[in-house]
Amino acid sequence: MKLKHALTTSALCLASLGLSAPAHAFCGFYVAKADTDLFNDASKVAIARDGERTVATMASDFRGETSEFAMVIPVVDIPEREQINVANPALIDHLDAYTAPRLVEYYDENPCDARRYRELATMSPAPEAVMDGMVMEEAEALGVTIEAEYEVGEYDILILSAEESDGLITWLNQNGYKIPDGAEETVGAYLRRDMKFFVAKVNLERHDGSSMLRPIQVAYEDEDFMLPIRLGTVNAEGKQELFVFAMTREGRVETTNYRTVKLPSDMDVPIFVKDEFGDFYRDMFKHQVEKENGKAVFMEYAWDMAWCDPCAAEPLSASQLRELGVMWLDEPSRDDRIAPGFGPQPVDVFVTRLHLRYDAATFPEDLKFQVTGDRQNYQGRYVLRHPWRGDYEQCEAAGEYANGLIERWDRDARTLANLTGWDVTDIREKMADGGYSAAAINVEPQPKRSWWRRLWGNN
Repeated sequence: MKLKHALTTSALCLASLGLSAPAHAFCGFYVAKADTDLFNDASKVAIARDGERTVATMASDFRGETSEFAMVIPVVDIPEREQINVANPALIDHLDAYTAPRLVEYYDENPCDARRYRELATMSPAPEAVMDGMVMEEAEALGVTIEAEYEVGEYDILILSAEESDGLITWLNQNGYKIPDGAEETVGAYLRRDMKFFVAKVNLERHDGSSMLRPIQVAYEDEDFMLPIRLGTVNAEGKQELFVFAMTREGRVETTNYRTVKLPSDMDVPIFVKDEFGDFYRDMFKHQVEKENGKAVFMEYAWDMAWCDPCAAEPLSASQLRELGVMWLDEPSRDDRIAPGFGPQPVDVFVTRLHLRYDAATFPEDLKFQVTGDRQNYQGRYVLRHPWRGDYEQCEAAGEYANGLIERWDRDARTLANLTGWDVTDIREKMADGGYSAAAINVEPQPKRSWWRRLWGNN
């Protein structure tokens, strides 16, 4: 069966209602990561895409009683039972950690040493019992048709079609899905496109009683690579947070109907950010969203899954990627061959992490994607450079280094202010309190020698 199917992370929002790498590439020491836990109510979707084949894994951000959980997803067609699965939540957590923006640190060497450090940066009841005659009659009276019903893990799943949005919303509310006021227009827009609705609730008899709900997976085929998000804005009290982890074998993924912007990266920031990386990242992302008038999708990571530098987490294994729906790993390819002396070749998976903050005004359309052939590596990466603390009068190079530190720290302060919108005066004061100011160096700034004097070592 060829199934055209569109998925929405807005469902996750509604749920709350109820080869080896070059060893010298970055050479930094990994310090910290900024994962999705820094954001409240952050929806996460992992998508494996190859041609028209797609597997979407949707991790719910639901918090509360599982009896109140409900998921509503617009779909183009009716999936078969075998196309629906539940996944281990740790898979999404691992993918999140692996792709998260990261903080790294370096340590300056003694400038008087002949050796010079050189960095090379690259950077419930069974369905038949639930759907008794009375429920079916109620649905028919409201113009709602129950196209299919499944038991999948702890979930009871229905596929619904409807004649009018009012009837569908009334039926959903009567059956515990708690669709908010104001959803008629958005639901009606999907119905006019002849879309169906995939709805899921937790069956308490099959649930283990924990507060954690496993991600729901759906495998489908669709020539359109898209993700409906409009339902998530209907009842939103504020902007919604969405992370998309797209896995392909061609290259990175970008949006076609919104600007895809690389998050600012590879910038030196003051040392105190090490203790405030979460605050830094939240404010930095907010500031960058504002600079784009709230209308951009930010790329936070794009990299071949075979390696990472520096790693915020270990790359996912081939078996973990298969669980996330990476279907081409089981197909014959050059990666299945064994290179003499090197063992199995790395998995051929390129992962892109996209992050957006959206509402109905800034993102009025569903997300549309395209897979590109661009395999250039990119990661959100921020750098701490610890200064050498020695005798700055030990040699001429040390004096020049001290002058350079003052300039470097001023540049770091301005960079942090530009990234986050923080007050640069407050930043400089905090740096001075930590010993990163001209006063801490305790030497008189030396005038720079003319370039021609430096050229041949003349006085």
